[in-house]
This record gives sequence, C-alpha cells and structure tokens, in this order.
Amino acid sequence: MMAVESEVHGTYEVHFTKKTIVKAIGPLPESHVLTLSNLDLLSGRFPVTYFYFYHNPLVANFTSIIEALKFSLAKTLNHFYPFSGRIIENPSTSEPEIICDNSGALIVEACANIALKELNFYNLNQSLQGKLVSINHDIPLQIQVTRYTCGGIAITFTFDHALGDASAFSKFLITWSEIARDKKISCTPDHRRSLRARFPPTYDPWVDQAFISCTMEDILSIPMKNILLKRLYHIDISSINQLQRIASIDGSKRTKIEAFSAYVWKVMVRAVDESHKHCKMGWLVDGRTRMSKDQNSMSNYIGNVLSLGFGEASMVELKNGSLSDVAKIVHEAISKVTNETHFLDLIDWIECHRPGLMLSKIVLGRAGPALVVSSGRRFPVVELDFGFGSPVLGTVCSTIERIGVGYMNQRPSARGDGSWTVSAILWPELVAALESDSEHVFQPMTSNHLQL
Repeated sequence: MMAVESEVHGTYEVHFTKKTIVKAIGPLPESHVLTLSNLDLLSGRFPVTYFYFYHNPLVANFTSIIEALKFSLAKTLNHFYPFSGRIIENPSTSEPEIICDNSGALIVEACANIALKELNFYNLNQSLQGKLVSINHDIPLQIQVTRYTCGGIAITFTFDHALGDASAFSKFLITWSEIARDKKISCTPDHRRSLRARFPPTYDPWVDQAFISCTMEDILSIPMKNILLKRLYHIDISSINQLQRIASIDGSKRTKIEAFSAYVWKVMVRAVDESHKHCKMGWLVDGRTRMSKDQNSMSNYIGNVLSLGFGEASMVELKNGSLSDVAKIVHEAISKVTNETHFLDLIDWIECHRPGLMLSKIVLGRAGPALVVSSGRRFPVVELDFGFGSPVLGTVCSTIERIGVGYMNQRPSARGDGSWTVSAILWPELVAALESDSEHVFQPMTSNHLQL
C-alpha cells in the first residue's frame, strides 16, 4: 500500500490511492530463466499500454471490483507465469531475459474527480498526461484501475514488450476475463519461445534495407520530428466500406486495412515538406499464421512474432495516383513480408547481429517521412468483460517518450457495428490534413461516439 498522491494536469485530477503486488497462485514451474527468442529481441523493451473504459459497471462497489480483479489476476498469472516474473539483462550476453520467479504484477488503484463523459477522449495528450502511474521497468505487467465520479471505471494495462506482442497480450486479457467470469479458458499458452535461427543462419540482403543494429544511445537520440500529438478517432463503417469499394475498383479485392492505408498515405502527402521526393509507410505483420502450414499450431504462442513491412512511393505517384493505384502499392509492400521465408530470414538476420538491440530503420527515424499502421482487428474490445459488463472503449496508447515515426493503431469499436477506433501519434500538419479532408473519414472521438 502507498500514501495518497495526486496528479493535476489539464482539467482534472487523479489521486493514486493504493498499490498492490499480485502473485500467481496454484502450482507453478520452479523458478527458471526464460531466454528470449530472436524476434523478442527485435521488439525490445518498449512499454505497451492498453486502456478500457466501462461506463456503468454491473458491480457498483469499487472495492468489490478491485478485489475480484486481484483474485482473478492471481489465477490468470498461474497460466501466464512469465508475466509475473522479472526482466533483467544477462551480464554475459547483454541481452534481456525473463526470470520466472513469481515476483508479481502491480495493481494501482486511483480515482478521478470528473465523470467519464467529461473526459477529452480525442486529445490523449491532455487526457492521459500525468494520469497514469509512472512506468516501473522492474515490473513487466502493471494495471491501473481508475474510478470516475459517475461510477464508471478505466482499466489500463501496461506490458513490457519483451513479454510478447499484441497477439500474446490479447490471449492474456481474454484468459483473464474468462477466469473472472468463471468460464472455461480458451487458451493453453505456449511459453517455449521456440523461434530460433537456422544453422547456418542465412538471409536475403533485403533485410539489411529494412532493419538495423542499434544501441540504447541511438534510441535515446531518435529525432523527434515534431511527432507529438496523441489523438483518438472514430472511423464510421460507411467510410471504411466506401474506401474499400474505391480501392478495389480495378477489380482487385483489397482488404479494409489496405484501402484505409492507401487513403491515409494520399492525405499524408499534403503534410510532408516539399523538399522530400519520397515518403514511406510501414505495416506491423504477425507471423504466427505464416510460420507453419498448420494455421493453428502457433495461435497460442506467447512472445513476439512481429515484423514490419514497408512501402516507398514518390510524392508525385501518391499525389496523382488513384486510391486503387496506391492500394496496389500497399498490397505489394505487405505481401513481401506475409510469408514464412521472410520471417525465417529475419530471425537469421538477428542471429547474425547479436548481441545488441535491433530495430526497423523506419521506427528509428532514419527513413525520412514515414507512418506505421498497425491493425488490431482481432484484438478483444467488447469481449473484455471481467464480470461487470463490457467496455464502451478499448484502445492502445503509446507511453513512449521518443518516437521517430508517425503511428496509427486500428481497433474494432465497442459499438459492435463494424466501425473503428484509431489511436494515433502524429505531427501537427498530418493531424490538420486528416481532419480537414472533405471525406471526413477521421472523426475526433467524443463521448457521443461511446454512447455515454
């Protein structure tokens, strides 16, 4: 437990009232070291933060909610025991590893002095700055539960990226919600971190064009490029369908994310300085279904299985090309990395550059004007019911202080009508271009979109 603290930022206050370490209960493996895979090393130690808002919890008593969450978390950590460990650097290899010793996860209790409907859901700089407990890098999993004056609550989950990627965190959250509701769990997690290099390692030279070995100093000196604005948008299903229809007009069926990316890329041209002749876009790709002929064999793999594909186009090409023309560029760029060969090459490339940190050149800010798009269409939103009802909003918000690339993350809306929630970190010119576009695809998120 800790003394009451408060943070005053923007237009409201948050008081942090209590901290609790929650450990796994039940039979656990003996304390041991979990060595990270090559793809874990690529993802690094960045914090990943998700937040969910619940408007009218079916359980009115906040204390009861907290105690139920602690109890169900302890049982969930029994299945996801690495999430209850510590991550330290091995002095011999200079690489992080997970010490599975059940040190525990952190739950922080807090209260805000406003109602949920008064929150600025659009301007995340204002809404979240100072409202989340400081990240403790010694604790890989941290949860904050904040109560609002209306009785609504927000649950924030912050994971160390070394624990896994969005697919792994999705499995964890779904399992937790199932246990909280006394349901049979749908996932038997695989903690083996089995993605290892071939012998001898070999890779296509193309990998050198996309990724780079770097140091912590390189990361700390990432050029900020004025990428400061954290925004949250609602994208209506009618806009998504319209973009997909236009992007597929040449007879080639494009996915919704390909059509959306093409639209954003064309708008992005207006927000890039004319001194640049080209600009890039990147896409995070999950390799689980690409690493095995059996589509389900890696579905419960807990760890990182991510790569980043990128496309490059000239400013003239993007400005003058039709939406379907640009969607074709997007499709071809993503297709380069959605195969087993690419992921095996990437694993081997990392093996050849160990020890040390490795990142995409785009993420490191060394590729010129660029935007990374991440699709979370399978990430749980409305499903995340911990026994007191479904959320009205679920999304991701980066707490990384230095970022060298614009970023957009798409999630299904909790409305369940096919609309999207898009969290973004952008430079001011791109925010202005997106919000002033005549198509009105990007709608600043308000409480009305959440039906508060």
